[in-house]
Amino acid sequence: MPEADAFSRAYWEAAAEGWILLRHCAACGRDHHYPREFCPHCWSEDVGWRQGSGRATLYTWSVVHRNDLPPFGARTPYVAAVVDLAEGPRMMTEIVECEESALRIGMELEVTFQAAGADPATEVRVPVFRPRR
Repeated sequence: MPEADAFSRAYWEAAAEGWILLRHCAACGRDHHYPREFCPHCWSEDVGWRQGSGRATLYTWSVVHRNDLPPFGARTPYVAAVVDLAEGPRMMTEIVECEESALRIGMELEVTFQAAGADPATEVRVPVFRPRR
């Protein structure tokens, strides 16, 4: 389960509100994900948060039929995927609300958020993607 720390807290709070944050580099103008305190493209530390559009395209996927790690074992089968965010970064995620037979490389997706964890008091919402409506 993801755990918010002082750096990532803004990311998880935004997810709880239903939007995705990306890190944006003021030096080279590129966005990146996963969130880091420096730009992985030019190594600048002049980075800040920027709200993402929530749009993506499917790069690749795999249907997971067996996973012994909690909480994934109870959710099999599920679609593990890599998506290209509209802003440029590539992101690992899960595809939901879509039959496996309908998945296509390059299909348009939109972000939605899925509760992770059994305790509502500490529930974290994680970004997952579904076909664009």
